[in-house]
Parts: sequence; C-alpha cells; structure tokens
Amino acid sequence: MSKAVRIRQTGGPDMLQVEDIEVGQPGPGEIRIRHKAVGLNFIDVYHRTGLYPLPLPAVIGGEGAGVVEAVGEGVTHLKVGDRAAYASSPGSYCEERVINAKHVCKLPDAVSFEEGAAMMLKGLTAQYLLKRTQPQGGLKAGDMVLFHAAAGGVGLFACQWARAMGLQLIGTAGSDEKCALAREHGAAHVINYAREDFLARVKELTGGKGVKVVYDSVGKDTWDKSLDCLSPFGLMASFGNSSGPVPPFAPGILGPKGSLYVTRQTLFTHLATRESTQAMADDLFNAVTSGHIKVRIDQRYPLEQVQQAHRDLEARKTTGSTVLTL
Repeated sequence: MSKAVRIRQTGGPDMLQVEDIEVGQPGPGEIRIRHKAVGLNFIDVYHRTGLYPLPLPAVIGGEGAGVVEAVGEGVTHLKVGDRAAYASSPGSYCEERVINAKHVCKLPDAVSFEEGAAMMLKGLTAQYLLKRTQPQGGLKAGDMVLFHAAAGGVGLFACQWARAMGLQLIGTAGSDEKCALAREHGAAHVINYAREDFLARVKELTGGKGVKVVYDSVGKDTWDKSLDCLSPFGLMASFGNSSGPVPPFAPGILGPKGSLYVTRQTLFTHLATRESTQAMADDLFNAVTSGHIKVRIDQRYPLEQVQQAHRDLEARKTTGSTVLTL
C-alpha cells in the first residue's frame, strides 16, 4: 500500500484526503517511481476545485522526483535505481505511482530531489513560454516582455531565463517584497500592481511603444489591460487563470489594438512526444546546472499537511516553489 492524496469530490482544501492506495506494476511504456518530493502548482487548485475537471476519485499533482523502482516493457531510457523527475498528467501527490515513461527524465546528479520536484512543471513551462511561444519575428536580446506573477513559481524561472536570454522582462507582483524577489532573480523592471497601474507603468517604461509579449497566468483581472500593453503585432500568451477564467471576447478588438496575436498554450501539448520532452528537459537541466537558473524553494510541507499548503497557495502567501516532502 502507498499513501496518496485523493479528492472524491471537488471543492476547498478540505477535499484533499490522505488515503492508502494500491500501486500496480508498470505496463509497456511505463515505469513505477517512488517519490522523494512532489511539486505544488496552481493547476492543482484548478483540478481540486473542478475548474479543470478530472474523473473522480482522483489523485492530483503534476510533478515529482524520486527513484525508479520498476520498468515496463519497451522503456530504454530509464532503469531501476535511476534518479528521475517529471512533469505529467495528474497523480503525483503520493508516495509511489505508475506513470508513462515518456514524461520521465533522468535527473542529473547535481540536481537534488527537491529541486527536481520543484523545477519540472514550472521550469518546463518557462521554457516553452520564452523559447517556443514568441511573437512574429521571434525574440532577441533587448526586447521587452511583460510577465505577470513574476515572483511565483513559474515567474522566478522566467525572470532568470529571460535575463540569460538578454530580454528586458517587466515583472508584476502584489507586494514590494515580491517585486524585490522578482528583481533579484533577473527582472529588469518590476511593478507592484497593488498600488500602481501596470498599464500606465508599462507605457512609461517602453516609451509608449508597448511590449512584444505579455505572459499571463492571472487571467480575468489582467486580461484587458494586458492587451493594451502590447505593441503592434504583439502576442498575448495566456497560460493560467489564477484570478478566474477570461470572459469571452470579440476577436474583432484585436485589429484596432494593433493587429494582435492571442494564444492559449498548455505544457502538455509541448510534451506530447518523448523527443520533445527530453529536448526541453535537457535545456532546463543545462540552465540549472550552468548556474543561469537557481531553483528557489521557499515552502516545504509534509504530505499530510497538503490542505494547509493549498490554503497558503490560494492566499498568495507563497513565493518561488513549494514542495511536499515524503
């Protein structure tokens, strides 16, 4: 038997219950991994509340790191005893699980289990946003981009990666402390949206031109002004809804605002194949082991305290990455 956090119905943090579950043997193309640490992400809240529905009962959680315990037929890139980490479909809030091996990558010795659990979903998200989700003509050194929630898990990866790419990242956050954290991690400019109009500040910072890309995981509260932050032919890249889903909008508004592009990306479209997963992970591992990106873990909770972890995450009391320890 293995301990797992399961939801039997959607709702608040009290829906998260630690239960004993059976873990079977891996089938073809699968492995069984025993976790050392599990990452916490805002998408876990969406699954718990039902914003992103899952078949119930369900074990939630999308990233983890640990040791490979068994390997199914056809798996050649991993063996029993390997240190490994992954971002995948839900199921990581547990001591042990069976998982599709294409999402699992061997973890470099220089990266700890906690770092591996904290970096895969968030780090790979930052990778596809900055490297694969670019405006017409791409991004080059000196270009200005706006990144909301810059002191969050994905945001701190993005700040550091943008600095390594030579980009001028403008980060927003909800307090002076979080703004300082984003700046410390590479944001060229920071905006405290609790006391500043981020649209006016972006226009000021860009000399009225606007930014090439807005990366937005906030959703409803930032959508309209974010569109107005873009330069002509700019790209609005939506990848989350922490303030709620974006209401329906008329595509016709994009023309007068500067012939804008809008995209709604998901990590798992980019991780659809073993080859793309490994290529993106290699890029992330290289960024971390070279020192360009440091994995900041500000909160650690035992698996049994998962309800409190979710309360703190939703109350915006967290910064950087959060892990559940086993």
